[in-house]
Amino acid sequence: MRLFDRLRDACRDDWQAYIDHPFVAGMADGSLPEAAFRHYLVQDYLFLIHFARAWALAVYKADNLADMRAASEVVHGILDVEMKLHVDYCAGFGISPAEMEAAPEADETMAYTRYVLEAGLAGDVLDLHVALAPCVIGYGEIGARLAADPATKREGNPYLSWIEMYAGDEYREVMDGALAHLDVLAESRLTEARFERLSRTFGQATRLEAAFWQMGLDRA
Repeated sequence: MRLFDRLRDACRDDWQAYIDHPFVAGMADGSLPEAAFRHYLVQDYLFLIHFARAWALAVYKADNLADMRAASEVVHGILDVEMKLHVDYCAGFGISPAEMEAAPEADETMAYTRYVLEAGLAGDVLDLHVALAPCVIGYGEIGARLAADPATKREGNPYLSWIEMYAGDEYREVMDGALAHLDVLAESRLTEARFERLSRTFGQATRLEAAFWQMGLDRA
C-alpha cells in the first residue's frame, strides 16, 4: 500500500471533512458565494508564497542531488509559473496583484503555512512532504472527483474552470509525482514506530486544509 493511502486511511474522518467540505460542494453546484471564493483566492496567493518557502526547505532537507533538484524545480514552478497563473486567474474576478500583496494574512493562512514549515524544520524531509501532501494531493483528488461527478454543474458555473484546472492532466502529473516521491522517501525513512507520528502530522495538515476552506465561507 502506498504511504499516502495508509495516511489517508488513518485520518479518514479528517480527510472526508476536507474533500467534502461545504466550500467544495459550493464550487461543485455553483452556489458558493463569490465573496467567499474571492477571499480564498487572495489568501491562496499568500499561501503560495509560503508554499514556495516550504519547498525551498525541502531542498535544504534533501540528502541527495536528485531530491534537491526535484524540490528546486517545484520552487521554480511555484514562483515563475503557478504564481503567474494564479494572478491571471484572479484577474478574471477583478483581483489585482497589488490587492493580494497588500492583504493581511488570515489567521488560518498563518496557522497552516507555519505548521508546514515547522514540521519540516523540526523533522526531516519525509515529515515535510507528509505535511505538504494534503494540499498537493488533495486538490487533485477533489478536482478529479468533481469533474467526474455528473451532479457537478457545468453550464454557468463560475467555478468550473477551477475544477477543470485541478482535474486536468497537467495537475495529475504533479499529484502522481508527489505520491511516488512519498513512497521513495518512505523506502529509506519509514518505520512502523514512526508511522504514528507521521499520521498525526498528516491529520493536522488535513484539518488545517479544511479550516482554509471554512475561512472563505466565514468571510462571505
